[in-house]
Amino acid sequence: MQDSTHTPAASGAPEPATTLLSRVGAMYFPIALVARLPYAMMVIGVLTLVVSARGSVELGGLNSAMVGLGVACCGPLIGAAADRFGQRPTLLISGAINAVFLGLLAWVAFSDLPVWTVFLGSFLAGASAPQPSPMSRSRLVTIIGSELPPQRRPRTLSTVLAYESAADEVIFVFGPVAVGLLATTLGAWAPIIGASVLTLIFVTAFALHHTSAPPQSAADRAATLAPASELLRPQLLVTVLGIVAVGLFFGSMLTSLTAFMQDRGAAEQAGLIYGIMGIGSAVFAIAVAFLPPRFALRARWPVFALCILAGALLLQTSHDLPRMLLSLALMGVGVGPLLVTLYSFGAQRSPVGRSATVMTMLGSGLMVGQSAAAAITGSIADRVGTPAALLMPLGAAVIALIAGGINWVLTGPAPRPAAASGAE
Repeated sequence: MQDSTHTPAASGAPEPATTLLSRVGAMYFPIALVARLPYAMMVIGVLTLVVSARGSVELGGLNSAMVGLGVACCGPLIGAAADRFGQRPTLLISGAINAVFLGLLAWVAFSDLPVWTVFLGSFLAGASAPQPSPMSRSRLVTIIGSELPPQRRPRTLSTVLAYESAADEVIFVFGPVAVGLLATTLGAWAPIIGASVLTLIFVTAFALHHTSAPPQSAADRAATLAPASELLRPQLLVTVLGIVAVGLFFGSMLTSLTAFMQDRGAAEQAGLIYGIMGIGSAVFAIAVAFLPPRFALRARWPVFALCILAGALLLQTSHDLPRMLLSLALMGVGVGPLLVTLYSFGAQRSPVGRSATVMTMLGSGLMVGQSAAAAITGSIADRVGTPAALLMPLGAAVIALIAGGINWVLTGPAPRPAAASGAE
């Protein structure tokens, strides 16, 4: 490719180094951002749909949990299919199936069919969810590791993982807001139908984007695909435990906050108040890219978990709105950076050829934790009261801190703080 017709080479000027933006294109990030919105709308959308259609908050929470169960059962399998057959066919097929199941769920919920059909619809909606977020991380991590100059990889990887976590924060905050707006203006069916339409349009666009890696031949897979047993290494499993704890925190915090605001006659404002934590979390997640390498990932996990724990302890004394806002802001300082740290560990610990599988395991863990905690916390709030429900985020913070301690032991000190991989 470098002949006399190539002007920079002929003149002796160095070719400009490949940048991530030049490689993926300007439209990649907005497409990938909107493509993950249906996933973020699903748990709250199903809750809103079922409560309105069947008149039971408990039934709505159980169906949200069924969504999480579907993601847990099939999410990693979708990631494995992307590693084996390529993201494009996997996303196109799962996206089309998911859009159909979402539409059917909206119809079944308002029909006279028995309750078990609603549970089945919720499970199938979660099981077929295409999950663009972990797919995007897998694409970008692969491009950075294989195509960018080695000296730029650590900082670029840290920046990208910070952005991806911030994007998730924004989407997981805006998702409930979008559900509320659509349900209020059009009806309880609208968020699920809207998620179906967004899936068809934006997940398809994400699948067809040129960054989607082509499927490998059987020989290529045999040469580059690590054995599935590598996914069961303790270092990777404790990372999954950490992200499940973050999901537990998200689900329990939003649900207990809703109960807190309902006690004050303003349940519809819960999403807006929750945004205080989400916005702060997104800002601090982006700021992680500027932390010095000597502040290693091994140390970041327990430090950020302690920030969440401190905010959750303050939450137990939140008897008025100002104290609640303060505790949310404090927890936001920790939760965004902790997500970045966990995804960074996931990127480092992915077995060869199984990046999409690992990222999908992490994304599934986040959804499973969120949906399970939403169902359990909602039941506690109804049966015991809001103070008991507010203990759930504290429990999630404790789990995150314990997992960070286990990870500290499993990781060991990094011999070179400025290693190219981003120093554990």
